[in-house]
Amino acid sequence: MGETTIRRAGTISRKTNETSVSVSVSLDGTGVAKVSTGVGFFDHMLDQLSRHSLIDMEIDVKGDLHIDDHHTVEDAGIALGQAISQALGDRRGITRYASIDLAMDETMTKAAIDVSGRPFLVWNVAFSAPKIGTFDTELVREFFQAFAQNAGITLHVTNHYGANNHHIAETCFKAVARALRAATEIDPRQANRVPSTKGMLV
Repeated sequence: MGETTIRRAGTISRKTNETSVSVSVSLDGTGVAKVSTGVGFFDHMLDQLSRHSLIDMEIDVKGDLHIDDHHTVEDAGIALGQAISQALGDRRGITRYASIDLAMDETMTKAAIDVSGRPFLVWNVAFSAPKIGTFDTELVREFFQAFAQNAGITLHVTNHYGANNHHIAETCFKAVARALRAATEIDPRQANRVPSTKGMLV
């Protein structure tokens, strides 16, 4: 008797007066990313998020970049979080918890995740400059705030140390990616069970 495989995928379209966003994800992918936001550094970070989480992501954003990058980054986080939540469904069988300390050259950043259904962000990351190239460093937090809120996850990110702001931002995305990968993977010991004594994750 063959086994039925549930396709853990989500697709979200979001259109406002500020942005038009289309996102598709596959949780059980290989980390293939097709990203176009019009913001070069942000595209690079989203590529990292996809590659190191092994979540296939298609992200297309057309935003009001003539104003600034804020709406584009925040709305991408909203739609990506919603797509991840849709793909998780009732979160049955997932590992749920994961954390990692991730090193990159002189920088070390920790990400801890509870795929709880209860959104919360704890952000202990400081940048020494307001921009990385033309990208506002404060938007790194804005992205993860929008993502955690709409994915329904508790997310803690702490930069232990680092000198290069590009490295600090990149370790945030890579650490979250690796923790997200581990937390959303199916635990074979409880593949048909919601990982909560409540019987549901909300």
